[in-house]
Amino acid sequence: MEIGIDSFAAASVQHESGNAHAMAQLLERIVHSDNVGLDVFGIGEHHRREFLDSAPTIILAAAAARTKNIRLTSAVTVLSAADPVTVFQNFATLDLISQGRAEIVVGRGSFTESFPLFGFKLQDYDALFTEKLNLLLHIREHEQVTWSGKFRAPLIDQTIYPRPLQKQLPIWLGVGGTPASFIRAGSLGLPLMVAIIGGETHRFRPLIDLYRRAGQEAGYSPEQLKVGLHSLGYVANSTEEAIRDYYPGYAETFTRIGKERGWPPVSRSRFDDQNGPLGALLVGNAEEVASKILRHSEALGGISRFTFQMDNASIPQEKLLQSIELIGKIVAPLIHQNL
Repeated sequence: MEIGIDSFAAASVQHESGNAHAMAQLLERIVHSDNVGLDVFGIGEHHRREFLDSAPTIILAAAAARTKNIRLTSAVTVLSAADPVTVFQNFATLDLISQGRAEIVVGRGSFTESFPLFGFKLQDYDALFTEKLNLLLHIREHEQVTWSGKFRAPLIDQTIYPRPLQKQLPIWLGVGGTPASFIRAGSLGLPLMVAIIGGETHRFRPLIDLYRRAGQEAGYSPEQLKVGLHSLGYVANSTEEAIRDYYPGYAETFTRIGKERGWPPVSRSRFDDQNGPLGALLVGNAEEVASKILRHSEALGGISRFTFQMDNASIPQEKLLQSIELIGKIVAPLIHQNL
């Protein structure tokens, strides 16, 4: 199982003038993740004031120049509102800079700001993604492309460069809880990245079974049908310290987002339920978190990758660096020893 970190590049909570410092700290966390042996670091894509990840490939390219081994991926690329040609070119370039360490996780996104920003209609949400994913996969397989669709100008014998260093640029499909998305990933033989940020993780097993069944029916081997899991988590020296560090910022962030989406305010009892044995949160000491990841993997029929989302809770940089070190030096080895 690969272990990694995902970040949405939280902006400075003080003032926009602090954003350069926040970006420098993010790059420091990626370098530290590489140094402690983590497998992957992902950068999201948002177009909101509270995040700095509207151009994730630029952040990943800066990280590529400072790291040696860690794989660098999006988390996720909002393909519905992007041009697949540009997406491929950006990540192929990242692959060259990183010497073959680039990946893409494509999805439809959980926020909707990118649709009006780039001139798309939200009611075309699924049709946009379907068409653009098919084009992106076609470009991955062919240097010379002839293609036509509804939402983009046709391509007539166009060559798409540069090509990546890797023989095939890895493309994962990022999903939430829509059954059709799981079936689509399986039918295309794409590895699946499941974002579970609430509820009980084991309840996603029927959806993952749908994915595996669709993939097998399409002729893909079980080895090709990899499943990754992205969840909110944070590791400290003790569970008490982890909760003390994480809960206040988590409550503020998700209460604010909840006002947009009609969720109730975050309560401590709800947080404790989510952080319990079956809940999706992984906030605690290294041994507890490693055991919970293993339980989640077993409940889901085996996962190939787990990524932590931890910098959404206004935790100081030194604490985040400590958490990354605990994940790399204790959590990951414990998981590998017990698989």
